[in-house]
Amino acid sequence: MILTVCLSPCIDVNVEVDSLAVGKAHKVISKRIFFTGKALNVAIGLARLKSDVFATGFMYEGNGNQFEQELHREGVPYKFVWNEGRVRENYKFIDMKSMLTEFDDVSPEVSERNREELIKFVKQVSEKCEAVVVSGSLARGMTPDYYAKILSALPDGVKKIVDTEEDRLREALKCGVDLVKPNLEELEHTLKKKIKSKEELLAGCNELLDKGAKCVLLSLGKQGAVITDGSRNYYCKSVNVAMNSTVGAGDGMVAAVTNALVKGEDLKEILRCGVAAGTAAVTSPHSISFSKEKYEEILSSLRVKEI
Repeated sequence: MILTVCLSPCIDVNVEVDSLAVGKAHKVISKRIFFTGKALNVAIGLARLKSDVFATGFMYEGNGNQFEQELHREGVPYKFVWNEGRVRENYKFIDMKSMLTEFDDVSPEVSERNREELIKFVKQVSEKCEAVVVSGSLARGMTPDYYAKILSALPDGVKKIVDTEEDRLREALKCGVDLVKPNLEELEHTLKKKIKSKEELLAGCNELLDKGAKCVLLSLGKQGAVITDGSRNYYCKSVNVAMNSTVGAGDGMVAAVTNALVKGEDLKEILRCGVAAGTAAVTSPHSISFSKEKYEEILSSLRVKEI
C-alpha cells in the first residue's frame, strides 16, 4: 500500500481569462473548482493507475465533506485529522497563452494535539505500507521541521517520496528520502541560486543528493524531466500535446514515479512514467489528474537518453 499525507488541503478556483494585466478588467472565459491538495492529487493519480493507496492528512470542518465526496468518487480510501475552520482557497488564473498566475491562501491553524494525532496515525498506518508520499505546504503557524517529524515516524524499509521546497525540503532531507521531485523554480528556491546551464542543473540535483536524497526527479515543464541518483543521469523529453492546464501536472508525475518505484522499476522507467503522467495531466481541463488511457498512450511514445 502507498500512503499519501496531505498537510494543507485547498480548494483550487481555476479561472481562464482572455488576458491578465494588473489594474485592468478581464473577461472570464471559464471557471472550474477543484477540491484538492498535492498529496490528495497524488492519491487520485495512484488510484487511476490501480495502485493500492490510502490518503490521510489534515482536513477542516467547514467544507471538508466536499473532499470526502471527491475521494469517494475516485475510489480512494481515506481518514483525516479534523480541525476547526475552512479549507483555504487558491486562485489560479490561466490566460490564452497558458500562462499560470497563482494567488495561494494559507490553511487555518492546526492544534498541537492534532499535529501529534496525525504523526501517530501515520506511524500506525505506515507499518503496512511500501511507500509514503508527503507533499505540499503547511498550515498557518506550523514550522518546516514538521516534515521531519512525519518522516521520522516511518518504519525502516518504507520508501519516502517528498514533493516540496525550501526549508520544508531541507528538513525532509535530514531524514533521508528515496525520491524528491522539485521543478526548476523550486530547486532554485531551495538552493538559493539561479541555474543557467545543464551543468548547473545537474550540480543542483547533486546538492540535494548530498543533503539526503537517494534520487532526484527534476521537472522541466513542457521540456520533460531529468532523473539522477548521482551516478546515472537520464533525460526524457515530453511529447507535444494540446496544453489545457498545467495545474496538477507535478502531482501526476509524483503518482506515476511512486507507482513505478514501488514496482521496482529502474531509473529510466521511473523517469518515463513520470513524464508520461505529467504530460497526460496537462491535456485534461476538467480534472486535476490524468486519465490512465492518455497516460499509457503517451508512455508508449517516450524515449529516455543518458546525459
